[in-house]
Amino acid sequence: MKLTEEQQAIYDGANGETYAKVMQTLVRYGELFGADEMIPVTGEYGHLVTSFGLKVIHPVYKLMDELIKAGVTSKQKFTMDPRPLDKNVPSGPIKDLVFKKFMYSMQDEYEEQLKKLGLLSEDGFSCACYFDEQGNKPKKGDILSWAESSAVVYANSVLGARCNRNSGIIELFGSILGVVPKFGLLTDEGRRATWRIELKTSKLPSAQVLGSAIGMKVMEDVPYVFGLSEYLGEELTDEVCAYLKNFGAATASNGAVGLYHIDKLTPEAVEMGEALITDDAKTYVIDDAEIQRVIDSYPVIWKNPDAKPKMCFIGCPHLTLSELTGWINRIYDTLKERNLSKPVIPTVLTSAPGVLKAIEGSEEERRAKEIGLTISYICPLMYCDNPLVHSTPIITNSNKLRTYTSCRYYEDDKILSIICGGNM
Repeated sequence: MKLTEEQQAIYDGANGETYAKVMQTLVRYGELFGADEMIPVTGEYGHLVTSFGLKVIHPVYKLMDELIKAGVTSKQKFTMDPRPLDKNVPSGPIKDLVFKKFMYSMQDEYEEQLKKLGLLSEDGFSCACYFDEQGNKPKKGDILSWAESSAVVYANSVLGARCNRNSGIIELFGSILGVVPKFGLLTDEGRRATWRIELKTSKLPSAQVLGSAIGMKVMEDVPYVFGLSEYLGEELTDEVCAYLKNFGAATASNGAVGLYHIDKLTPEAVEMGEALITDDAKTYVIDDAEIQRVIDSYPVIWKNPDAKPKMCFIGCPHLTLSELTGWINRIYDTLKERNLSKPVIPTVLTSAPGVLKAIEGSEEERRAKEIGLTISYICPLMYCDNPLVHSTPIITNSNKLRTYTSCRYYEDDKILSIICGGNM
């Protein structure tokens, strides 16, 4: 890799051994993917994926201590993925004991380390750091050093920023040095589409299922989607961005998509159109039958497939402000129509801390309290992805949560019906 004089000096130890190791790690990482140079990070803030103080990731805390001891701080302030714990989320004595004393026992100490390295704020914890309420929204063309898959695919696709699907800690090193290896989605060629997706459904598919179908088909490749703008329009409204958030999270978790283009809608597709598609691109046609096939392929891995759900999570990735208020109102109105005072299944709606502050004192907050909804900043994945919870039958409308845990997936309308007294 060709380094600048400044970068080479850091590599050789001019700023101390710790900075040298950070640079050497980034160089090795870049060389593995064929990068021949570093490129400056231009986004205002970084974003770190490792937000949870799991006791078993002791090497992370040792690394953080080494960085802090050496006086290393991030050139960029950074936000984080969601916290794993919230006392308001339904739990029990055994779960509380295991979560706080064993699993996430390092959470407080870890957050103190993060503050010393450059944590943006006490409320800077959300997988959707790009929400206006969270304050970490990159501009078109910004070079980022992020790792959270749903945030990376959103920033690349909807915002037109540039970021690779980095791993945890690597993204921190990029923020510390202010440079990242130039390869993949940071290059013009790496952002070209190698798949043509032709949507031929009779109605707008669920964002979660459509994203799942595409992710499982193209894996880490870049898809260019035709036909979706016929349903969504050609403007990135709040509603459309919420759809694309959920769509992208499913492509990134059910597959490994870091960038997608939507014809006539997303920034690069609007600017360049089909010129973004490579000559040898493959084609994938999605019709109603294919959507149903994908839904039917999801396994039910509960110990008892006929068990009654004991919990419901809505919001993975975190809900936008309009999604959160929309869900509260839909649940409230449906319960009233069915003469019920609260959901028959404990239900947790998750969103970013900034969004939760935005609804304080609102009619939606009053309604949520009246019917017993739990509104939380928690990461549902961190709550569910452990042996203690695997035996609990939990339902969700999130394809990401379904993929990484034992949660059972249902589309939005079915989720609403089930938690408001409908059958499975």
